[in-house]
Amino acid sequence: MRQAIAVETQSTESLPASLTLSLLDLFNLPLLVAHLTGALLLVTDRARQVLDLPENVGWKRLNLFGDVLRMDPQVLLGQIESGESEVDLHLETASGRLRARLERLPSSEWLVLRLEPAGNAQSAAVAQTTEPTVQSLLQEREITYRNLLAAYLRLQDVNRQKTVFLASAAHELKTPLAVIKGYYDLLLSGSLGKLNEKQCDILQESKDSCERLVRLVSMFLNYSTLESGKLVLYLRDNDLRDCLTELATRWHEAFQRNHVRLESVLAEKLPIFKFDYQKVQQTVANLLDNALKHTPAGGSVTMRADLHFWERRVAKEPPTTDRRRARNHEPNCVRVAVSDTGSGIAAEHHQEIFEDFVRVDRSSSGMGLGLAIAKRLVQVHRGKIWVDSELRRGCTFTFLLPIDNQ
Repeated sequence: MRQAIAVETQSTESLPASLTLSLLDLFNLPLLVAHLTGALLLVTDRARQVLDLPENVGWKRLNLFGDVLRMDPQVLLGQIESGESEVDLHLETASGRLRARLERLPSSEWLVLRLEPAGNAQSAAVAQTTEPTVQSLLQEREITYRNLLAAYLRLQDVNRQKTVFLASAAHELKTPLAVIKGYYDLLLSGSLGKLNEKQCDILQESKDSCERLVRLVSMFLNYSTLESGKLVLYLRDNDLRDCLTELATRWHEAFQRNHVRLESVLAEKLPIFKFDYQKVQQTVANLLDNALKHTPAGGSVTMRADLHFWERRVAKEPPTTDRRRARNHEPNCVRVAVSDTGSGIAAEHHQEIFEDFVRVDRSSSGMGLGLAIAKRLVQVHRGKIWVDSELRRGCTFTFLLPIDNQ
């Protein structure tokens, strides 16, 4: 369960949901939180292991009633609405029989499911009479978990309101910015009269600022889509070489204005495979934008794409000697990399730069969302992304896209 510790709504700081979940996982409690519709909002690691649910965020596609409990939601909700504080259930799983206690948090739309081995009820009764100290500790843990859950749910509401606000504001800004950019293009084309060199320079600088605002608004819209879980992938058979060549052509002028050389090194035999054309372009565009911002005039940025063999880790691997003999070196993914000759990134920041609103260089422009969005777009394609960099030696952002259809 991911919410905790009652937090004032006007507090200047809030407890991150990921930290809340980590705190709950310390208690090793098998807990699930769901909406009244059955949509899962939170699953602790212990619950995922006990119920054998998908790793990462795969469990978000499951429904509490249909996929976990396999019971009619109307029956369960009817019992709760009739006045029962909680409903006792029994589940048969691969690891054995479980006792499940389902309850609704007061004055909310959240359901909490707690799991324990079927024999725990009798053991708890014995422990209550013989070990009062242990029982008091269990009660304290129960209170802590309820407080964490309550705070987490409040944070979820605040986060949802923030996402809605960002989306609304971005939509309101998108149309007037498009009109302003259109007028700049019209003026610079000379259709409304001849301009002198100074006027052209001022208009071009204003147009560049307008385009930065357009990219920022687009970033907010993409972020709100990802946060709300409404992202839709349009997987079609596409040519990655054409996709990246088109993108390089589009960015050529921006690099030229900043006196940075953009090079494309694309393998000749890139296969046709299923991916979302626009989402991949958006991912690489975010990496190019990041490279351009941190590469000084006279530097260079290189975009590469080639075939690659990605040896994915599996839960059960054969012995080392057998695995070496049977290893298949046939390419199973495409590797795309964007390298620059900028200032580089210290090793201690290599992980955090992919988090939301994180900017290592505070003097640079942007909101710290480009890399976070790129990471999520790569992950929904079943790929992975990372950075290789040292200070004053530039950096290389690389991501992998599987080319199989599985």
